[in-house]
Amino acid sequence: MNRNIAIAAVIAAVAVGVVVGVIGTVRIGTNTGTAPTIPAGTSSPALQVPTQTPVTRLSGSIVIDGSSTVYPITEVIAEEFSKKNPDVKVTVGISGTGGGFKRFTIGETDINNSSRPITDKERSIAKENNVRWVEIPIALEGLSIVVHRNNNLFPNDCISIEELREIWKPDSTIKKWSDLNPAYPAQEMRLYGAGPDSGTFDYFTEHVVGKARSSRTDYIPSEDDNVLVQGVSTDRYSLGYIPLAYAEHAQDRLKILKVSKEKNGECIFPDNKSIIQGKYPLSRPLFIHVNYDKMQNREELKEFVLFYLSNAKSAVEKVGYILLSDKYYEDAIRLINEGKYAPDDDKTFMSIYREGL
Repeated sequence: MNRNIAIAAVIAAVAVGVVVGVIGTVRIGTNTGTAPTIPAGTSSPALQVPTQTPVTRLSGSIVIDGSSTVYPITEVIAEEFSKKNPDVKVTVGISGTGGGFKRFTIGETDINNSSRPITDKERSIAKENNVRWVEIPIALEGLSIVVHRNNNLFPNDCISIEELREIWKPDSTIKKWSDLNPAYPAQEMRLYGAGPDSGTFDYFTEHVVGKARSSRTDYIPSEDDNVLVQGVSTDRYSLGYIPLAYAEHAQDRLKILKVSKEKNGECIFPDNKSIIQGKYPLSRPLFIHVNYDKMQNREELKEFVLFYLSNAKSAVEKVGYILLSDKYYEDAIRLINEGKYAPDDDKTFMSIYREGL
């Protein structure tokens, strides 16, 4: 009897030891479930908790203004960036390329949306105010010539640069449609176009009239392209110029004309192919101009520009503009990450833009 009791006691002791060992394993074991071996006579090591690199949470504000043409792309980018970085406040205004540069060149904004390169005058003002910048192409666009959807006056729905020049030059004598062509009705020709603070105004006057900012003044101007779409689409005897993306979204209300370089030249319709190949006479790149020093010193601004270039393809397609090459966006991102650009730089990114055409 005593022998049985002794055996039972030994078995119980072994069982208790097993339970204690299991409990110890659960409390301090590794991911494999195996308890560490501790040599006799040594103290238990401190529990090692894996360290994680803290994720930097961006904060601050980014102020953007400028071109109504570039605005839709930047607005899409800003919305997506804000979803991922809720502590960064991004505001995007529309005062036209020229109006935006007035703020940008005195350091009031961080980025200027631009439908043309920076001018010599704007460079000088920026230099006076110690504002350094970098010019970055982000998409392509064609400036479209539009009329009311029921306007069937133009043969083959085509107008020449020469005819546009006669209509828009400062001393133009064309007041009625019949002044352009005796076969047209003697109805007043009402004109719609970009306001003088718009980069589109600068581009159109330079490439059509022949001199930047040289234009007749008796037309209905606006820096807001939606206003121009509304005007042309509700005015039977109107003619105007607006960015292609705005015109394409309103093709049920207005007509996009083909354009020829000469009066009897080849008529080219603005589309992706003709604009990328440069065949359409009014093709142009679009830009963002970024404050150089702010991008060097403010992480949220640099990350925004990188996010812009990384997501430009989807944003540009969403608003109906024309993409640059995949290689361009990849190279532009690499240049920014490596810091291979300079103050007042209008060459570095333009060179890789031209390589991709």
